[in-house]
Amino acid sequence: MTTKTIKNIDEEDWNEFKSRAAKANVSLGTYFKVMLEESEKKTEEFWDKVFSSEKMLEDEEAEELAKEIKRLREERGFRDVDL
Repeated sequence: MTTKTIKNIDEEDWNEFKSRAAKANVSLGTYFKVMLEESEKKTEEFWDKVFSSEKMLEDEEAEELAKEIKRLREERGFRDVDL
């Protein structure tokens, strides 16, 4: 096992982290791993929800909006991007 340093954690947050690990009856390393796994799970759930939701715009509306965005970007000198 190696020792790692996490910078910029204030004392209150560090104590809360240790307290939560103790309440879960696991080591700090194990609790950190659980937090990462939970974060990944919630991120995946969020994007699954976003991508499986109903369309907010009809295809025709989306195309019109993309054309207008492209026109505005050209007008203001932004580099060309595919929308």
